[in-house]
Amino acid sequence: MAMMGSTAAVLLALVVVASPLLLAASQPVGAPPAAPATNNSRLEKAYVALQALKKAITDDPKNLTKNWCGPDVCSYYGVYCATAPDDPCARTVASVDLNHGDLAGTLPEELGLLSDLAVFHLNSNRFCGALPDALRSLHLLHEIDVSNNQLTGNFPSQFLCLPNVQYVDIRFNNFCGEVPAAIFEKKIDALFINNNNFEFTLPANFSSSTASVIVLANLPRVGGCLPSSIGDMAGTLNELILLNSGISSCIPPEIGKLDKLTVLDLSSNGIVGKLPDTIGNMHALEQLNVANNMLAGEIPESICALPNLKNFTYSHNFFCGEPHRCLEVPHIDDRQNCIAGRPDQRPGEQCIEFLHRPPAQCAAHGQSSPPPMYAPPPPMY
Repeated sequence: MAMMGSTAAVLLALVVVASPLLLAASQPVGAPPAAPATNNSRLEKAYVALQALKKAITDDPKNLTKNWCGPDVCSYYGVYCATAPDDPCARTVASVDLNHGDLAGTLPEELGLLSDLAVFHLNSNRFCGALPDALRSLHLLHEIDVSNNQLTGNFPSQFLCLPNVQYVDIRFNNFCGEVPAAIFEKKIDALFINNNNFEFTLPANFSSSTASVIVLANLPRVGGCLPSSIGDMAGTLNELILLNSGISSCIPPEIGKLDKLTVLDLSSNGIVGKLPDTIGNMHALEQLNVANNMLAGEIPESICALPNLKNFTYSHNFFCGEPHRCLEVPHIDDRQNCIAGRPDQRPGEQCIEFLHRPPAQCAAHGQSSPPPMYAPPPPMY
């Protein structure tokens, strides 16, 4: 998603300013090191780590590691050095960036020897197996991006031991099992865990997260409810994407407190009840998607009056009315509802059957107790 890429770029710029180690990570790929490598224990350990990684790579179709020879690790492709944070006279490896390398292989435990690493980018490769447990020793790590690989195993609990990590991206892999609730207590700025095989319930402390971006999309075995405490995330949250994540609840009215949120995607879940008119208080909102749920009632006019709303998708629900104001939103999708006079709506008998059922009973904590309802169609991508 272009939106995600833009967010990642902003995050990298911020941490570059925050840490001298990240300055090296901002150099163009292939740029020479700022100064010749010197022979010190940090670089000697880095040599061991990088040679172990090279040995564990079974296919390097772009020859990215061709020049990974000799002790001068600061000259290796994709490896960037900087002044050590605790020794102005020593250089150390600050960043490893092998994004889009199409590399195949595994990740060795020796990577834990890169003790000053601030940025570790391996996205869009073919690495398999589990992340090495030794990553828990990388206490200066700010960013880890291993997305778009073939990694397996449980959620990497190593991340919980990293005191400075801000950006975690493990999407599009084959991780499985529970996601520890403790990850939502970490002072992480961006969390992308979508498109894996996780199976867990949205934890009660979900709203404790201080992240600006959370993407839990395409995790259909997540489930759980949107907590009423979601409003506690107002200070930091900018984007929340929970599409196709098994969420089964009402939308709590406290969601309207998220006045910094620009993107909200709750599509393709089991969400019931009505759209709360408090969403009309989310003045920064630009994109709102609640399609493929079981929402009903009328669209609140306050939502369509939001000053920055550019895209409002509420197709494949059971809404029975929309204010004319909604038709003034730059892009809307109201198909397959029960709105009289609008094209491409549900058959009348389907709407009558649904609307004659008892309404969903939404509790204060966001849970619902609906009767058996017409199941929404599968998501369309």
